[in-house]
Amino acid sequence: MATNSAFVFIKPHAVTEKTINLVREHFIANGFTVDSEGQIDAKEIESKKLIDQHYYAIASKATLLKPDQLNVPGDKFEAKFGLPWKQALKEGKCYNALDAAEKLGLTSSELNSIWAQAKKKDAKGNNNLVKFGGGFYCGEIKPGMYVFNGFFMSMREKYVKEGAGIYYFTVTWPEAKYSWADFRGEILGATDPETAPSKSIRNIILQRWEELGLPGKPNIGDNGVHASASPLEAFCERRNWLGAKSSEDSFGKELVACGITEETMDNWGLDPQVACLRSDDGKSSLWDSLEDKDTSVCLDALLPGMVPSAKGDNTMTLAVGAGVVGLIAGYLLAKM
Repeated sequence: MATNSAFVFIKPHAVTEKTINLVREHFIANGFTVDSEGQIDAKEIESKKLIDQHYYAIASKATLLKPDQLNVPGDKFEAKFGLPWKQALKEGKCYNALDAAEKLGLTSSELNSIWAQAKKKDAKGNNNLVKFGGGFYCGEIKPGMYVFNGFFMSMREKYVKEGAGIYYFTVTWPEAKYSWADFRGEILGATDPETAPSKSIRNIILQRWEELGLPGKPNIGDNGVHASASPLEAFCERRNWLGAKSSEDSFGKELVACGITEETMDNWGLDPQVACLRSDDGKSSLWDSLEDKDTSVCLDALLPGMVPSAKGDNTMTLAVGAGVVGLIAGYLLAKM
C-alpha cells in the first residue's frame, strides 16, 4: 500500500507546549503516524540558513545571492528606474536585502518599513518597485539604491531572532486514507485560518489561540503551522531541515534506486522551471506541477522523467502516468 510522508512544523509564533501537544494529538486522532518530532532553535536556523533554503525562490534574491548573480531583466530594470542595469551594477548601487540592511544599519522591520514606502503608490499610481517574476522584486529604497526582495528580512527575522525556533513533526499515512489534497485542505486547513474547516489544525489554533498561549491572534502569515505541499517538497524539506539522507528517506530511496543523483535532487530542491506534458503553457514550477499529488503520482511523474541538469537551464519534462514512464524508462535512465 502506497504511503505519503509529510514534513510539518509549528511556526515560531505558535511554539508552546500546549500547541505542540495539540498538533501531535490531532495527527494521532486522525490516523496519522508521527515518525519523528523535535525542536530546531534560532541559532541553528540562522547558522545553517535553513529558513533561507526553505523559501529559496524568495530568499535567494534577498540573502543567498549577490546582485551580480541574479538573472535581472535589464529592459525591465531600465524601464522602471531609467538606468541601465549593467551601469547600476557597475556603480555599486545594487544590494540584496541582507547587505542593504547592514549598510544602512537597519533592523529587519525598519528595512521592511522602507520597502513598504517604495511599494506604496502615489496619486498617479506610480511607485518605486518593479516585479521581475514570481517572488522576484527590486525597489529603489533610497535615491540611487536598488534592493532585491527587501520584504524577506522581516519574514526571516521571525525564525532567527533570539528565543525563536520551530517544532517539527514527520508524519505518514496511507494514500487510501487521505489524498495529499485532503491532508492539506481538511487536516491542516487553508492558508487563511479564518476560512479553514473548523476541525482543521489551523482553525483549531485560531479558535484556541489565547488558551494555547500565543502572543496574538493567528492570521494568513502567522497561521500556526506549515506543511509540505507535495511529497517531493516534503522530501526536500526533510533534507533541508533534518539533514535526511536520500538513501534512508522513504521518498528519496525511490529516487536513488532509479539512479537519480544527489546533484539532481539538490536542483529539484531549488524548484526549477519545468516543461510539463500536461501544462497549458508548456512550462511551470516543478513544485507547482506536483502540488497536492500523492506519492505514487509524483514518483510516476519524476521516474524516469527527463532529469534537469544542475548546470544547465533547469528545464525538464515530466512524464505523467505509469504508461508513459514504462515506455521510456530504459531510454531515459540511460541518459542520466
